[in-house]
Amino acid sequence: MNTTIKNHRFYLLFFPLGHMAVDWGGGAILLLAPAIAIAYDLSALQVGILLTSMELGAGIAYAPAGMLGDRIKRRGFLLLLSFWWVAIGFFIASFAPNYWSLVALITVAIVGVAAWHPVATGVMVEQMSDRKAQALGIHAFGGTISHVLAPLSVGFLLIYFDWREVLQISAIPALVVGVSLIWLRRRIPDSTGEKIGKSDLRNIWEAWRTPLGVITALMLGTYQTSFVALQAMTPLFLVREHGFSIALTSVVFAGMLTGGAILSPLIGRTSDTIGRKPVAAAALFGAGIMAIVAAFATSGLLLVGGLIISGTLIVCVRSVMLASAVDVTSGRESTALGLAFTIMDGVGALGAIAAGAIGTNDLRLAIGFAGFAAIVALVFAFLLPSKSLSLKKSTV
Repeated sequence: MNTTIKNHRFYLLFFPLGHMAVDWGGGAILLLAPAIAIAYDLSALQVGILLTSMELGAGIAYAPAGMLGDRIKRRGFLLLLSFWWVAIGFFIASFAPNYWSLVALITVAIVGVAAWHPVATGVMVEQMSDRKAQALGIHAFGGTISHVLAPLSVGFLLIYFDWREVLQISAIPALVVGVSLIWLRRRIPDSTGEKIGKSDLRNIWEAWRTPLGVITALMLGTYQTSFVALQAMTPLFLVREHGFSIALTSVVFAGMLTGGAILSPLIGRTSDTIGRKPVAAAALFGAGIMAIVAAFATSGLLLVGGLIISGTLIVCVRSVMLASAVDVTSGRESTALGLAFTIMDGVGALGAIAAGAIGTNDLRLAIGFAGFAAIVALVFAFLLPSKSLSLKKSTV
């Protein structure tokens, strides 16, 4: 189905905005983590466990949500439920009496975030089947913006409120969209294909067992390990290792993500045109090298510049990673993306806890680990076909 951006203005506006709202609480947690660590006297490893629990909670929910997206006709109602789950979940988590109850409640809240992603991205890829990575890049723009604005807001809100109140405020965007979807859910296109069955699941499984499927899965896992490690440990690294204030840390963190958000649709479109391999390889190489430079930088310029460049590259290439997963299965977009998110967040969740453990005594090693994981993902990217399967089909 060939479509243009002009014909789908609602999807191309609503889905990035919805992504921003549903991800806002998770983005806030990244900058709330140092404040929570101070309140509970947490180690870097304990902060890593908190952030890893978020990734694991999402990883468990992605695949079932993707299959529901292909099975349930009224996808708008499913998206409506995800926003209310997130808003209520984060609000309840703000009253957690101790560290472990906070970990459990945040994990439950993140399940709602996970329910949004494969369904929303599946709809967008379905509507722009000839521009998959670009569609995913446009969707990713909203999520990345939330990870820019939410930490920025946290950095300044913490001046006036404690972390519990800031977490409550951070649930408001999801609540607002949840209310709006009571009326807008009817504009979300229903699933038009046949309900997913055992034969579909068997075909998807067989596709992931091919050499291309295995290589793509390994690339997704190591990429997400780098992505999570860099996001999880950078705030703690700047606050504890370099004495940055939380407000200044939020500005640097926003800089790491802003460029990635802006470039994501363009990078996705480029990979749709010339293939996934060269785009993924270039971005992963730059992200890995610059993270290592920042980890051991002796000057502020190299430190901040390295983090911003690495963050920009690791974020903007995310749409290419997801499009690679869709290329493996070539159909059942919501289910395929649900499995991709599961691989990325299930395996990649180890990035936060591994980085936290490695950086327990020296947080420079945690950032260096993020760079190393990106280089490992680069190795797998080199093993991808020179041109994506979807590109080959479009040129036949």
